[in-house]
Amino acid sequence: MTPNKADPKALLRRDALAGRGKLEPAARAAFSRRLADEGLRLARVWRPRIVSVFYPLRDEPDTLLLLTALADGGFATALPVVVGRGSALAFRLWRPGEPTRAGAMSIREPVEDAPIVEPDLLFVPLACFDRRGHRIGYGAGYYDRTLTHLRAMKPVHAIGVAYGICEIAAVPYETHDQTLDALVTEQETILFSEP
Repeated sequence: MTPNKADPKALLRRDALAGRGKLEPAARAAFSRRLADEGLRLARVWRPRIVSVFYPLRDEPDTLLLLTALADGGFATALPVVVGRGSALAFRLWRPGEPTRAGAMSIREPVEDAPIVEPDLLFVPLACFDRRGHRIGYGAGYYDRTLTHLRAMKPVHAIGVAYGICEIAAVPYETHDQTLDALVTEQETILFSEP
């Protein structure tokens, strides 16, 4: 997506992703360990039936240790599946070590016979965030549609996962945008709603 004056989110997204791409491997590994610990702690606070975690792609924070910590902690874990452009995500049960296949944009997802579930807690990828709980994703709106759908049925918590370098002063917020309940960075955990 080419940034222009008509789409202020695109420029913010581009700059945040460029910064994220420059992070050192040691910082990435340290965040992966912190995310596993902190993500498990938050899951124990909110006590979901099913936790969804995104499978990392390119220079996204590595969530694989988090998935292992959650599964070892007794939580049912799931990965998101892109159903189609303009649709909410689906979720299939998956535990570390189980097979995956390449889905949309080569993102790893469970094989097709894995059961479809509706998570209560979602760890959400993003390009940038602000301290009000707003996020900018990658531009396709999958998580906004998904959270709108799930939150219409039941209480659902969303935890953003991002490097601190991706923080901006204010995300341009629109009425369809879904807010985060918490955000985990390599430096801190920010709560936007009470557990």
